[in-house]
Amino acid sequence: MTANDQLGDALGLLETVGLSATLVAVDVMEKSAHVRVVQCELNDLGGVCTKITGPTAAVQTAIERGRQSAEQMGGKPVAHVVTRPDRRAWSAIRSPREFNPLIQQDAVFFAQFEPADSPAGRRSTMNQETISALGLIETQGFIAVFEAIDTACKVANVEVVGKEKLGGGYITVIIKGDLAAVKAAVEAGQAKVEGLGKLIAAHVLARPSEAVLGLLPKA
Repeated sequence: MTANDQLGDALGLLETVGLSATLVAVDVMEKSAHVRVVQCELNDLGGVCTKITGPTAAVQTAIERGRQSAEQMGGKPVAHVVTRPDRRAWSAIRSPREFNPLIQQDAVFFAQFEPADSPAGRRSTMNQETISALGLIETQGFIAVFEAIDTACKVANVEVVGKEKLGGGYITVIIKGDLAAVKAAVEAGQAKVEGLGKLIAAHVLARPSEAVLGLLPKA
């Protein structure tokens, strides 16, 4: 696609700390207004910048709803809407696919389900799946999240989707299953974090949006 195909009347930017706050915000934004999530870009400090586009009023609504949800998640969001963005700036705003060798994964996640070609292999996303619920357990420190996910899997019939690292010691484990199982698993898992690491977030997404599923890898 060219910049003319991709850029709407407005560009919405939402930067948060933590992947969980980002995914919750993406889910809320896509469900609250007619916008398109372009990509999420890691900033190497445990933060993620989400970029959306669409009609100005829709982008403003989506960004404000996303900011509110990220705030509730403790994501320390910074939000901004650029009206009538200059198309010449698009080449700098929209980042190409990038593989970060330090965290051994992609540093830019696309919600448009583009194939990934990186040293880590192709990133196959979940957008073709029907998901009842997703569970997110995010910690600062590996031991805490490993204990949490082991407990979660023992408590309920859930499947691990993946593990995402943001830098700064932030790690998010994502599970899927029916809503009741995911809720039970997340609740049990987060209870095991205390004393082993810092709990950044624990959250359940019911009927996750298409953009959220596109951002996440298949198990």
